[in-house]
Amino acid sequence: MTIRHEPGPSGNPMADDTLYFRQLEVGPMANFVYLVGDRERGECLVVDPAWDVDGIAAAAEADGMTIVGSLVSHYHPDHVGGSALGFTVPGGVGPMLARAPGRIHVNRHEADGLIRVTGVSESDLVRHDDRDRVEVGSISIELLHTPGHTPGSQCFLVQDRLVSGDTLFIDGCGRVDLPGGDPAEMRVTLTRRLAAIGDAVRLFPGHDYGPVPSATMGEQRLSNPYLKR
Repeated sequence: MTIRHEPGPSGNPMADDTLYFRQLEVGPMANFVYLVGDRERGECLVVDPAWDVDGIAAAAEADGMTIVGSLVSHYHPDHVGGSALGFTVPGGVGPMLARAPGRIHVNRHEADGLIRVTGVSESDLVRHDDRDRVEVGSISIELLHTPGHTPGSQCFLVQDRLVSGDTLFIDGCGRVDLPGGDPAEMRVTLTRRLAAIGDAVRLFPGHDYGPVPSATMGEQRLSNPYLKR
């Protein structure tokens, strides 16, 4: 597992003493998992905790943080564990729930698929709509519904960072040829729904598929062909 202390636009990874933010690279598909929370309170949420639940939890614990829930970008098993699309992935939201009790925050269009793929229960979930917010201490995370890769894909905006799952990669975007993919919705997401995200916001994708692990949205608008109108 690789742990990165990624800077915000100021270039200083510790510029905000309250926001806790970690980027972890896990698994054979170069997935990025994120820990986001309130450093002073010592609590965080984990984004897409597939592959290595013990390693993810240990990374949080090493920083003095307790995982109190999960955020789901979309229901594919390489992000949430379980079985679908012909393969099974260890870890995920179910084992994370057993290790670190807390609710699973998912877009309502994705919730039934998440239950089917992972076996979690309805009572484990919080179903969300576009622009809902989840609070961890004093840290507010905005949930943006960004369909295209899947019907209920969502990105997470926290201060000057956008965690994008498989919606937007560095110099690329998520596939639209898998079940539930929709090219037209993806185009609207990339050119309209994310258009309001400022150039200074730093993009943190769901996979390490690009030349760098993160970049500003301004940089991506210059280099990423999928963000062109």
